[in-house]
Amino acid sequence: MAPSIRLRHLGAFAAVAGGSYLTILSNPPIAASDRGLTNVKQRIADPYAAVPSRDVQESALIASSAANPLDILVIGGGATGCGVALDAATRGLRVGLVEREDFASGTSSRSTKLIHGGVRYLEKAVFNLDYGQLKLVFHALEERKQVIQNAPHLCNALPCMTPCFGWFEAVYYWMGLKMYDLVAGRHLLHLSRYYSAQESVELFPTLARKGNDRSLKGTVVYYDGQMNDSRLNVALACTAALAGAAVVNHAEVISFVRDDGTGRIIGARIRNNLSGNEFDTYAKVVVNAAGPFCDSVRLMADKEAKQMICASSGVHIVLPDYYSPEGMGLIVPKTKDGRVIFMLPWLGRTVAGTTDSNTSITMLPEPHEDEIEFILDAISDYLNVKVRRTDVLSAWSGIRPLAVDPRAKSTESISRDHVVCEDLPGLVTITGGKWTTYRSMAEDAVNVAIGSGKLSPASKCLTYNLQLIGADGWDPASFTVLAQQYVRMKMSYGGKVVPGAMDTAAAKHLSHAYGTFAERVAAIAQNENLGKRLAHGYPILEAEVAYCARHEYCESAVDFIARRSRLAFLDTDAARRAVPRIIEILASEHEWDKSRQNQELQKAQEFLETFKSSRNAQFHDGKHK
Repeated sequence: MAPSIRLRHLGAFAAVAGGSYLTILSNPPIAASDRGLTNVKQRIADPYAAVPSRDVQESALIASSAANPLDILVIGGGATGCGVALDAATRGLRVGLVEREDFASGTSSRSTKLIHGGVRYLEKAVFNLDYGQLKLVFHALEERKQVIQNAPHLCNALPCMTPCFGWFEAVYYWMGLKMYDLVAGRHLLHLSRYYSAQESVELFPTLARKGNDRSLKGTVVYYDGQMNDSRLNVALACTAALAGAAVVNHAEVISFVRDDGTGRIIGARIRNNLSGNEFDTYAKVVVNAAGPFCDSVRLMADKEAKQMICASSGVHIVLPDYYSPEGMGLIVPKTKDGRVIFMLPWLGRTVAGTTDSNTSITMLPEPHEDEIEFILDAISDYLNVKVRRTDVLSAWSGIRPLAVDPRAKSTESISRDHVVCEDLPGLVTITGGKWTTYRSMAEDAVNVAIGSGKLSPASKCLTYNLQLIGADGWDPASFTVLAQQYVRMKMSYGGKVVPGAMDTAAAKHLSHAYGTFAERVAAIAQNENLGKRLAHGYPILEAEVAYCARHEYCESAVDFIARRSRLAFLDTDAARRAVPRIIEILASEHEWDKSRQNQELQKAQEFLETFKSSRNAQFHDGKHK
């Protein structure tokens, strides 16, 4: 398409989008009763609140029966599954959730860390004149704002810089991102703007002034959201538990229970993967939210179930902080081979990616060396620093579950939107979608489950304005309380207790990771002599291991290094060095014997081998030494 035609399309569609904006947003989510929302908020915001123990939660599942079933049993502890549990529990329904590994152990911890409305989807909507795609962007932008507001300690607005090496690019991206602002409307984070080449390199010092034999003309900076994905997922699980849901990780569905007369699914046989015990849990409706594994759950119920998942692999790498400035990301919508590439500051390091290729579905996907090399090649075109393979601190692969509606007549319906269906009586499946829209996906799934099971909720959906655990009363300056009122008591190698300052880095880390509950962690660091850092160069404290074991269902060393802290994703080698001490603390909390401790060490080492840092790179071709 000629440039002039593309720009005319953009301008014309902006007018349509502007006119449609009021229509779409004139129907906000239906507000729930004030009393119900107030009660739920009070339970979640209670400073003395503590989630029920895992044993208590498991007992609640075991206590269900055919005569007294749960309303909903959720399979899958990712963002969508925990979102379903929270939504249903806050409506007053009896809810259980089981996850065979850990909360966020799959796709939900391996995301791009962005909460976005979908700039690329907006571009497709414009040039295909696709009003359906435009509505999806409207909806995602609205949900983006709510995710950030409901967990401000775990999410933030992030400016993203798009480099322009030609004047047409500058005008094109400026117009497109102004349209993104327009579509966001009252859900806008901040206005996009243009920066000159000189201003751009001052904001992003490692940005190259020349790329592919062209000079930098300027950049357009727009805003999207960023999150700590697995901690957001754990917060969802804990919030659901406080709201009354029985959530149990490391518990696997091994078969379904059916009604002898109708054949309807009325429960599941569950195995506790920590103890090996098996039990039946009964429910009026089972919600399958197993992400990439939802087809294996459906096949368990019906061997002839039609496939719903088309799996796509996304690889990311983590680099030192000097690759990108703090507080500014870099996104290239189209590289020389047509792919999208980005570099984003994240938890004191730089995350870069991503790839998008077909893949098989496995529990522990691994990045291939050629995918890592592709990312390094792509970012090197836009940086003025030497890009080295030896700088890769961690590399991981995540599986995106692209959904196909099993009721569709052709596979051309593969989409990044979500699908909810009940193709088997009593089994509602929700899959597809993206992190940004997890809340509304959960709402849709619960609505279908209510219809399927003829359930009687006490209220309508309450999660639109429901802040998660640790969010109520938090603000960006909350860390100062920790820095001023707590010290880190550390046990030296000689057995002597040594006081240390709660430095700004540690205080900010705790505040952002745990929100208003950070003081509980700081108290453990001070009162139980667990104030030492777990890894050199990272603000993660020993006290966090104890806190997560007591209050966040942390049941293994991998649970901690991958999902409660992000050490495995930030620096694989640092995580490897920290594992023995983590196991030592968990053994004290969970009363593990020596055999279990050895098992934990082996499992952690096997897990970390799937993260391809420079230490376990498969080869070097000499280009990125």
